Amino acid sequence: MNKQVATFGGGCFWCIEAIVQRLEGVTEVISGYAGGATTNPNYRAISTGTTGHAEVVQVTFDSDIISYEDLITIFMTSHDPTTPNRQGADRGTQYRSIILYHDTKQKQTVDMVLKSLKSSFPNSIVTEVAPLEAFYSAERYHQNYFNSNSTAGYCRVVIDPKIKKLREKYADKLKKEMMD
Repeated sequence: MNKQVATFGGGCFWCIEAIVQRLEGVTEVISGYAGGATTNPNYRAISTGTTGHAEVVQVTFDSDIISYEDLITIFMTSHDPTTPNRQGADRGTQYRSIILYHDTKQKQTVDMVLKSLKSSFPNSIVTEVAPLEAFYSAERYHQNYFNSNSTAGYCRVVIDPKIKKLREKYADKLKKEMMD
């Protein structure tokens, strides 16, 4: 196994978590907070928009099965990277589109993927790209949220359509047990 870690956010971490959990080669997904100044933030603090953190996921994956490039491409096409500080009804800096790279090679890959996707969107990509300085795991009740609460209103209205789009666009990248 060629284990690597990626960190990114695009709105509510429940949505991004549900998407990447379904990808073949992804071994762990942790919802959390990154990109801000406060040490050990919690959900209540980051919800104020004053800590500078974004809701993100930290993804452990086997790059022999799924490449970092594919992971970033799927992430970028699973949310709207052209709206600053907003995804759907979620508004605030904590919902911004952000990719936090772990090393120079990841930064180069991110730059390449963003450049290649530029013409895929009608508006300019506003995804923040920055080095990961610190990642803080979110509270337990935020972890594995969609899989544990798939009948909840938010999950059915917001996340289900994203999962459907993922299945249609990236069926070849999905774990077999996640096809249903």
